[in-house]
Amino acid sequence: MVEIELDGKAVEVPQGSMVMHAANKIGTYIPHFCYHKKLSIAANCRMCLVEVEKAPKPLPACATPVTQGMKVFTHSAKAVEAQRSVMEFLLINHPLDCPICDQGGECQLQDLAVGYGKSNSRYDEEKRVVFHKNVGPLISMQEMSRCIHCTRCVRFGQEVAGVMELGMINRGEHSEITTFVGQTVDSELSGNMIDICPVGALTSKPFRYAARTWELARKRSVSPHDSLGANTTVQTKANKVMRVVALENEAINECWISDRDRFSYEGLNSAERVTTPMVKQGGQWLETDWESALDYVARSIKSISAESGPDAIAALAHPISSTEELHLLQKIIRGLGSSQIETRLRQTDVAGAPKAPWLGLPVSKLSELDRALIIGSFLRKDQPVLAARIRTATKRGLLVSRIDAGGDDWLIPAVESISAAPSAWLNVLSEVALAVAKAKSSSVPAGTFNLPVSAAAQAIADSLISGATTAVLLGSAAQAHPHSTDLTVLAQFIAEQTGATLGFLPVGGNAVGASLVNANGAGVQSVLSGDRRAVLLMNLDPLADLPNPIQTRAALANANTVIALTAYKSTDILEAADVILPITTFTETVATYINAEGRAQTIQPAVKPLGDSRPAWKVLRVLGGLLELDGFLLNTPEEILDEALSETYCNLLSNQAQVSHLSNGNLAPLNGLERVADVNIYAVDQIVRRAGALQSTHDAKRGNQVGLNQFLFNSLGLTEGDLVSIEQEGKTVIMPATLEAALAPNAVRISAGTSFSSQLGPMFGPVTVTKV
Repeated sequence: MVEIELDGKAVEVPQGSMVMHAANKIGTYIPHFCYHKKLSIAANCRMCLVEVEKAPKPLPACATPVTQGMKVFTHSAKAVEAQRSVMEFLLINHPLDCPICDQGGECQLQDLAVGYGKSNSRYDEEKRVVFHKNVGPLISMQEMSRCIHCTRCVRFGQEVAGVMELGMINRGEHSEITTFVGQTVDSELSGNMIDICPVGALTSKPFRYAARTWELARKRSVSPHDSLGANTTVQTKANKVMRVVALENEAINECWISDRDRFSYEGLNSAERVTTPMVKQGGQWLETDWESALDYVARSIKSISAESGPDAIAALAHPISSTEELHLLQKIIRGLGSSQIETRLRQTDVAGAPKAPWLGLPVSKLSELDRALIIGSFLRKDQPVLAARIRTATKRGLLVSRIDAGGDDWLIPAVESISAAPSAWLNVLSEVALAVAKAKSSSVPAGTFNLPVSAAAQAIADSLISGATTAVLLGSAAQAHPHSTDLTVLAQFIAEQTGATLGFLPVGGNAVGASLVNANGAGVQSVLSGDRRAVLLMNLDPLADLPNPIQTRAALANANTVIALTAYKSTDILEAADVILPITTFTETVATYINAEGRAQTIQPAVKPLGDSRPAWKVLRVLGGLLELDGFLLNTPEEILDEALSETYCNLLSNQAQVSHLSNGNLAPLNGLERVADVNIYAVDQIVRRAGALQSTHDAKRGNQVGLNQFLFNSLGLTEGDLVSIEQEGKTVIMPATLEAALAPNAVRISAGTSFSSQLGPMFGPVTVTKV
């Protein structure tokens, strides 16, 4: 530790710290633009100049290391004069357009100009003008004349997002921030550049000119679109969500959120919002009142239960649903005597799955790992902010290994990567387990075949064994895999033998909460077996959110009654459902979400329910009463939550597989091509799929393309964008092809949750590809 004197106050900071860190420690504010606590030091704005005793001239606080006994003066005449001079230079070319600037009212330059600027300018020459750039549907760079070249956006891309999409060209007053020629900004974290820009150069394109910051009301919220539970601030005007920005929480999302978290609010105001109960009569949809609709639903469920038995009643709910809603839904289904309820919508193998899988460690501890094996994950797109934390950890020494189908660049260096078609994942992981077992002189799980261990599998085993703080993580594709239980058993064995933490990357904002309130039962395959006569669907689009659209269509067509509790009326809901009960989105009700690390976060409504829609917990509470079930005299969401979760709910979290042996053993890889399905980053739930700006991005368009490896691309004689015919289980769809050179041999990536994939079969299995 080093002790310095700052404005007469003694402060101790670690050796190697900068003066700015010492000032932050004691709450002394030093004006700055380019400095950001999460980014490297650039020292190019010079706004933080301070006086240091015995130094011949003012020094930048952000780039001046502390030394023992140093005396610093941040508000002396010399320091203030230097800061005022810098401000004068910054304003020389800055346009005087505060009244029309979207940053007005929350602009760092505006604030500091009040304190350090002059009332008039001595600069009489023409100001420079920088031509605007079009960098995509999310970020506006229309007024780049405002840029002060702090380079925060450039450093964010390189250091946090992992890809350099913006850079600086030219020199002096001709400098400007721009993209590579003809390129757009496509990072899934790009919206954070808007937050960290200290002026109005980078602004939100969807929010542009929609409202002034001082007109907006604010509510703390969380993002339900992935299991991280990133903290956000929802900003509203006239009962409409206008903008979502990051809310700092160092333990979860630091100060970042993904573009999915930031811009999905557009889906809240979609034209497809349904606001009145509807019942299908003679193939026609008729609007009705809540009393009639709920009475119809209750009578249908009672009749079907009496005629066909309790297990004829089933429910499927998207894990974007709140803990309160899921608790009441499972209470209805189980109260009727059925076990047919499921929120693990894409997980088909649930026989031996853990009862309450979670990350296995606090999110913040990911930064402290020195070894990690990630199995079957589309990490960068599934968990963008969590991937950024792991990316940062690799710079501190974390060694990441991965086993998957390849094709997607995580922008994270992997010390060892095995790309294999999904049917070979079990064998690959068996090889790693065998290598670990040999090193530890232990026995592999029963049913594991004695396979030859490849050099890559040996390297992964050696990496895990050599680590001090290690994790083995199973991603979304591993959980959706037809043999996910066997993958879990092997991952559990590897973790136990190497002293690693076994964890899951849960799929959905409240996947952990759903497990804790017992909202998972016989599995989605059982619900969609065709034996269910009444099916409740909550917060989902059937063909986009379930694993096999062919099976889904048949099962829902076979049911007597399909009841949709939904905020949206999509085409497949209108075709499949018999009753639509309009419920609110998460911004319109009290909702509790339990994130990947088991942290419960409760949010309050930011706006009132739209039209005649109602919070799902209220609808389910009334329905439970109409069905004459016990325990539905609950008046507030707080009462429901108290009943759903005990104070020791975290003790129920478990990554332990319910079996200890392999049921499939040495699987023979499929002959020919096989499908591997990611869930497109902008197709994960009803809200995101209806966010217009997100659906115009490069990532959204990628979901409507079939990914082919280099060999297949060449053998079919394709060029980028050529049409190919995909056949699966007798169904055919024509899609444009895109080259994914690193994709495993024989693997074909076809995203789930899109209009193309809704015409095909399961997420894994054989496919054929031919050029059109």
